[in-house]
Amino acid sequence: MKQFLSFVQKEFYHIFRDRRSMLILLVMPVVLITLFGFAITTEVKNSRVALLDESKDEITLDISEHIARNRYFTIVADLDNRNAIDALFLKNDIDMAIVFCKDFAARMQRPDGAGIQILIDGTEPNQASIRTGYIQRLLNKYLQSKLATKHLSPNFQIDVVTRMLYNPQGKSEYNFVPGVIGLILLLICAMMTSIAIVREKEMGTLEVLLASPLPPLCIVLAKLVPYFIISCINLTTILLFATLLLHIPMAGSWIGFVSISLLYILVALFLGLLISTIANSQLAAMLLSLLLIVPAVYLSGMAFPIESMPVPLQRVSAIVPARWYIEAARKLLIQGVEMKYVLKEALILMLMAIVILGVSWRLFKTRLE
Repeated sequence: MKQFLSFVQKEFYHIFRDRRSMLILLVMPVVLITLFGFAITTEVKNSRVALLDESKDEITLDISEHIARNRYFTIVADLDNRNAIDALFLKNDIDMAIVFCKDFAARMQRPDGAGIQILIDGTEPNQASIRTGYIQRLLNKYLQSKLATKHLSPNFQIDVVTRMLYNPQGKSEYNFVPGVIGLILLLICAMMTSIAIVREKEMGTLEVLLASPLPPLCIVLAKLVPYFIISCINLTTILLFATLLLHIPMAGSWIGFVSISLLYILVALFLGLLISTIANSQLAAMLLSLLLIVPAVYLSGMAFPIESMPVPLQRVSAIVPARWYIEAARKLLIQGVEMKYVLKEALILMLMAIVILGVSWRLFKTRLE
């Protein structure tokens, strides 16, 4: 029995001595339960709404107040003309716009009813459908409550017209293709780069290369070039498949989309370089690269809306490169915006590339010393 307990004690000693094992055993469950408990939700909260009230009567103001009090909506703009709606959608400042017709209260007594037009960003069709259901239920509940309290005549009617922008047919391909592109590029670039550099360290050939007259930084960057070219080929293949077979439109600038994709590939390659400075084996490099899938799927807005997450997770998602690439890709592929509307995402990815490369190179130099 004593020998058995000594073996158990020895195993505990090895586990506690290995910080990476402790991290996986104790921290990872907390991270996963946090993600599954808060990030993964089918609810779409805090939808940003712009109101255009051309009537400004008692009923439209009352409906607007009900929308503002609802936990699923946040009114971010009260507009005076229709021209401002398109600009807000292009800047990604709103998720939906609600337009009340003129003489709303008077038209409710007519047979055709008073008109409410709902404009929704359809680049994410599942979320758009959920938002449509929320607002329609709210309007129906409002009308029923007013009829029950006899504040409105039973003949009063509201005619709701919903229009889905950028994706009128609600195709799901429009939503997942930009996310899949971001996920594939991240996984291939980070994994292949990290494994290649760690393999050189394990074989002892990296020290031979570093002994050459070429500066160490140039040697490391030279190892990234083949994977950059392969990633460009993968990007071309994915785009051809998406446009020819899935019929995904390239509504925006091809040059803009390719530029933002190349910038994202560089970020992913530098992430692979960072992993290679931490991992001591090819297996560790592969596992660390696979861990990038978790934030890329759950915190990028690819599968679940960022607006519905708690504020701390929204802030964490800001350091996930896939989030900014997917947002830019959706704008360029689906919405057809000009390059100036994705400058924010491009600058963030550029800053990430610089920071990750700087940190990676500093860790790499420390290991060399």
